[in-house]
Formats: sequence, structure tokens, C-alpha cells
Amino acid sequence: MANSVLLNNIDHKDLRVVTARGAEYGDGVMSALTFPAEFRNIQAHYPIVFRKSTQGQFQPIALFGFEEKQNLFLKPGGWDAAYLPLMIERQPFLIGNAHGELMMHVDLDSPRISRTAGEAIFLTHGGNTGFLEHMNRILLTIHQGLEATPPFVAALLELELLESFVLDVELGDGTQNRLAGFYVIHEERLGHLEAAALERLHARGHLQAIYMAIASLSNFRDLIERRKRWHAGKP
Repeated sequence: MANSVLLNNIDHKDLRVVTARGAEYGDGVMSALTFPAEFRNIQAHYPIVFRKSTQGQFQPIALFGFEEKQNLFLKPGGWDAAYLPLMIERQPFLIGNAHGELMMHVDLDSPRISRTAGEAIFLTHGGNTGFLEHMNRILLTIHQGLEATPPFVAALLELELLESFVLDVELGDGTQNRLAGFYVIHEERLGHLEAAALERLHARGHLQAIYMAIASLSNFRDLIERRKRWHAGKP
């Protein structure tokens, strides 16, 4: 459970954030939430699929592995991809809403929090460091992106463009690894949409994100190879 508190330059004046990547810092995760505005960067490295939340809502995620706590992009030297998803990069910061105003929070129990190592959050006189300003921009981008996700998902559901899928991966020793419980864009149904429906998707700014999500599925080839190397003890 996160110990999230409102960030301030009095109680947290000496806090620093470790930016190295590793499971010991909370990066040992199978996936991370993403949003349509980030799809262009995500699709260059990770498959984009959809999952159902505990409330039954569809959410787009970037996949890093095939099972819980498995991140196949973690290497001894750090994160093995040119783009770091924003929901990973923003840690240990969160965004909160106080009386209609967006406020920055920090998880004091995060393994990234330190007083001796990492990036300083505040300057000695109390102002924000460049690092903190960068994290502020990331949180705002995430907030805006997550707000735009429900209309995007609603458009997909309206046109029945999500379908469940199962992926079976055979490893080098013949054992099977199955990925199930996720959804992808239904390409065939998309291809048969009438021009008016495609125009509506384009007008709402959804069409590019749909094609980015489809293109991202080619990254399953790389993810499978990473899984085979991991299984063989050759990360």
C-alpha cells in the first residue's frame, strides 16, 4: 500500500529520488497503464493490449512480460528499451486532486525514496529542481492522457472493435507459456467499417491511436524472444 502524502518543500526538503532501473526499485512489473496520446512512443517497443479493471472498465496497457512481476525489459544495466513508459518514469510521484486543484503527491514508502542518493527534489533555498519540474510535466501528461482514455474506449466498444485473444508461447525445452485475459483491436472488423464510422473515429482523434495499437502487436515477436532467452538463462 502506497504511503502517499502531499509533497512540500519543508517536510521533504532533503528527499532525493533514485532513477536507476531495477526490480528492487519497483520495476519488476508485467505491464503499465498507457493512454492514446502515448501510443506512438509505446508501439515502438511494447505490445499494447487492453485489460478489464476490477470495475469492469477496459484499460490500455503496455506489456513487459507474460506473467505477474515479470519484466523482460529489465537487464543488469537497466531498462532495455529506448522509451520508458510514463507510468513507470513518474514513480514515486502521483497526482492528486484537492478542491479541484491538481496537487503533486509522493509515495514515501517507495524504494526510490532516499536522502543520500539520486536526484534532488528541491533546491537548497526551497525552489523546485529541474528534475521535479520534469516530473510535474510527466504527471500532467498522464492526467490528461487518462482523462482522454474513456472516450477512446467507448468509441471502440460502440463499434465492437475489441476482441479477446490468447497467445501460446512454446519455450526451448517444449514447455508452454500462455498469455490470456487480454483484448486487442479487431482488425477485420475495423477493415469492414463504413466510411462514415471511420470518419467519426478520425474526427474524434481516435483513428491514429487505433492503428498504433495494431502496429504495436508486432512487438510480440521481440517479447517472445526475450521470454525464451530469460527461460534459457540468457537475459
